[in-house]
Amino acid sequence: MSSSKKDKRRLPPPDPELLPGLIDAHTHLAACGGRTPEAVKEILDHAEAVGVSHVVTVADDMVDARWAVQAAKWDSRAFAAVGLHPTHAADLNDQTRAELEEMLSDERVVAVGETGLDYYWTTRSQDCADPATQRDVFAWHIDLAKRTGKALMIHNRDADRDLLDVLKAEGSPDTVVMHCFSGDRHIAAECVERNYYLSFSGTVTFTNADELRAAAHITPAELMLVETDAPFLTPHPYRGQPNQSYCVPYTARALAAVKGLDDREMATILGANARRAYSLPLR
Repeated sequence: MSSSKKDKRRLPPPDPELLPGLIDAHTHLAACGGRTPEAVKEILDHAEAVGVSHVVTVADDMVDARWAVQAAKWDSRAFAAVGLHPTHAADLNDQTRAELEEMLSDERVVAVGETGLDYYWTTRSQDCADPATQRDVFAWHIDLAKRTGKALMIHNRDADRDLLDVLKAEGSPDTVVMHCFSGDRHIAAECVERNYYLSFSGTVTFTNADELRAAAHITPAELMLVETDAPFLTPHPYRGQPNQSYCVPYTARALAAVKGLDDREMATILGANARRAYSLPLR
């Protein structure tokens, strides 16, 4: 890679045009540098300036879960989701169960997750939990969501069929969010039939994502969310550059184009869906 391309990849994308009413349904504030009240405020001020009023910051492991809850207390524009990413599923024990259950009693914590199945890393990382452990721990998170009445935030990588089968066998909670939906139109149709929310990230804007756009096309607007998964998955044409919540309008506009809706109408729908999915106590 040339030095100019390397330099560009380090640059954040320019600010999108203002698009009011949006909520970033899934971000990682700590990974974006939000590890102090001042840093979180800076990230959320930037997002709010382009129309992103609130974010849900998400945990991968117990350290991230504690950060997420802290961030949600530092700034009223942030809410938290806590759980163990499937690659960290082996970290679930009596102590972490108790701590996660305690976190879920906080009104600033609006979802269980991200949890689910990730078969991609099982063959690429010695630290990744094995599929059987992932399935057992996923089942525990499903039960936790049902017991607490909080949304279940799903991570799925290379495990479409098994993931949907586990949800069916365990019984889905009232609200299921398929974070960073990556399936084809057939998986999308099955999720829609089950009344799951499909949350679309910058991947839906990628030039090679025709099937994902087809999935978005058949998803009813009232079941769609928009997210960054920041600092990852920056929308086209800024793919590979640092992502933050202020980039949500790029993806929201791409979804509006797929659905044939006005940008502002799409933003209003996406924001309302997030408030409903997460039962956000916006004040």
